[in-house]
Amino acid sequence: MPDKGMVCCWTSLIAGCAQSGQAEEVLRLFCMMVEENLPLEDDTMISVLSACSKLEIVESEKWVAYFSKLVDSVDRKVVGFDAVNTVLVFLFGKLEKLENSRERFDGIDDEGKKSLLPWNSMIGAYVHNSCPLEALSLFRHMVERRHSRPNHVTMVSVLSACAQIGDLDLGMWVHEYMKSKGPKGIIESNTYLATALIDMYSKCGSLERAMEVFDRMVSKDVVSFNAMIMGLAINGKGEEAVGHFSKMVDFGLHPNAGTFLGVLCACSHSGLVGRGRQIFHEMSARFSLPPNLEHYACYIDLLARVGLVEEALEVVDSMPYKPNNFVWGAMLGGCVRHPRVDLAQKLYERLVLADPENSGGYVMLANAYANDHRWADVSALRWFMKEKRVKKQPGCSWISLDGIVHEFLVRSSLHPQIESIYHTLEGLVKEMKVAKP
Repeated sequence: MPDKGMVCCWTSLIAGCAQSGQAEEVLRLFCMMVEENLPLEDDTMISVLSACSKLEIVESEKWVAYFSKLVDSVDRKVVGFDAVNTVLVFLFGKLEKLENSRERFDGIDDEGKKSLLPWNSMIGAYVHNSCPLEALSLFRHMVERRHSRPNHVTMVSVLSACAQIGDLDLGMWVHEYMKSKGPKGIIESNTYLATALIDMYSKCGSLERAMEVFDRMVSKDVVSFNAMIMGLAINGKGEEAVGHFSKMVDFGLHPNAGTFLGVLCACSHSGLVGRGRQIFHEMSARFSLPPNLEHYACYIDLLARVGLVEEALEVVDSMPYKPNNFVWGAMLGGCVRHPRVDLAQKLYERLVLADPENSGGYVMLANAYANDHRWADVSALRWFMKEKRVKKQPGCSWISLDGIVHEFLVRSSLHPQIESIYHTLEGLVKEMKVAKP
């Protein structure tokens, strides 16, 4: 055991345990430091939070209970008080308990918030739980305080939030900020940051910028290739995505499950049936990776999209997994695109059994009936949805104005300027009616 006064020795010991995967030992040593009222440096806390990221859910819940009891029993003046709260912010976020996470963040005093770690943990928790607006709001608050300068960890989370809502302007600002104020060459050399930029630009529709970041990377790994392949896939560049897959293999990198998901998605969106079929079979035959349920769903979607419904059904029957809502949804979507109302009815029933709360199956079957001009069946299905209280997921869109992201939901009047917006829309409608010849 290191000398109780030698903080650097404790930090080294904790770092060593973290690097060797001994997460529980890291947290045990961290608790000893708190109990001994020893100062906790950022280097120590980085190792502690790294260990927390490796905990299983049951272990996380156990440590949350312990740390909650510890922080509630010690004086706020104890050196480790804010450090324990920072760990709780991270763990509560991991357990999808955002209210608890924010409560612990708010319990950290101004001195404790001079460190980036509480901010990074809270912003990361919001992003992890698909709350991008809250993440970006907190990021702006952090920047306005001027006490903490964002680093690459902060920016990876911020870029992920930008990707979720399509905020290209803020994403570009982050890119410029890191180029001008970050360490020289950080974007080209830091694969985490570069990959986050590729993902953000791809999801915001700026594929050229994504390609530029990818091409300038000093060292490309499987994760960065996966991000670029998926970026090309979602932007309808199937041939290019398959080309990057081949290039990745030529580089000597071994594709993983994420790689195959991306390239199969690319083939599906671009209708590359032959190439997709070959890649799906090579996954296990050549690369020794058995397809999981997601890969099967993607392959089935590829076949169903181009009208090979019978072949897709054969894959469903032969796969070693119970079909889920994504599989039946892909099959039903194929029947809507290539009119097969007879089969659509059966598939709809299976989709509803797999996911009764999801409105997607009802909507797709209604579309199949409408394509076949079976309006009475469309009305009956809508009545059935009403009786079962199945609600369509409301459409959602975001717009960024002057650095502020505004969220709009269908049939929602929650926006603070909603009356002014409706007034302006009514004025525009009147002007269009007047201008109509």
